[in-house]
Amino acid sequence: MLKGKSDTDEVLYLQDRKYITIISNRKKLVIGVSTILYVLMVRKNAEIHVSGGKVYETRATLGELEKKLGDGFIKVHRGCIVSAMAIHDITDSINLSNGESLIYTMRKKNEIIDQFHEKQKSVISDFARDGIPKTEEEYHNHYNSFDDLPFAFTDIEMIFDEERHAVDWIFRYGNLALAKLEKVPLEQLIGSSFGSLFSNMDSKWLRSYERATLYGEMLEIIDYSPEIDTYLKVICFPTFKGHCGCILFNISEIEFTKNSSDAEKALMLYFGKLPGRE
Repeated sequence: MLKGKSDTDEVLYLQDRKYITIISNRKKLVIGVSTILYVLMVRKNAEIHVSGGKVYETRATLGELEKKLGDGFIKVHRGCIVSAMAIHDITDSINLSNGESLIYTMRKKNEIIDQFHEKQKSVISDFARDGIPKTEEEYHNHYNSFDDLPFAFTDIEMIFDEERHAVDWIFRYGNLALAKLEKVPLEQLIGSSFGSLFSNMDSKWLRSYERATLYGEMLEIIDYSPEIDTYLKVICFPTFKGHCGCILFNISEIEFTKNSSDAEKALMLYFGKLPGRE
């Protein structure tokens, strides 16, 4: 059910999530505002860059799109607005959580940084407690169907510093497979921060978990964990506000099996190597 805005505004609210409608390649598209990373003007057209690498081109001015997208975006130069939630940090460039970097008006650096911190602070402080379990028992009741799964699963609550960067996380739920993988008793894991358990914490995990928590992305990480001396495959995704769910696999325990002639094509799609793939 639509509420709050008319179709003429081209802004829709579906189940309390905000969307905009645009015309791209002569097609009418509905785009979730939370998926938009940034908008870049190219002559008289606007390129809308969304998570997952897609770009939608539409005939619109930056001012028109600013009004539709709302105050979660920062104007970094006269031809570009960026979602505050997509920004990882600001140095000599605007560094996004997906690894992209954008130029900005250097003389407005302090102003842009202040806006960035203020907008992220607003979002993080808005992490509502309603609907989020309050005790270990409530977390367990919510996730008890994961208890006996053969792979590790955890729900983690992100910890942010004064600059609104993720600096650690707290294990709020974990199953027995997680305890086995982390080589730490489950009762010691739950309620503890990762950094307090592993003094050699590698910050590379934080960036992806931050993206999943703040930007609602589902990401896959394949990397080495020095903390437990294991090569891992991790799939992370948003759960409760301010939280991230993680499914973890020890790569050495996974064996690939090719069951059909389509397996090779599936692998190529998986690794993004098919020619012409967007």
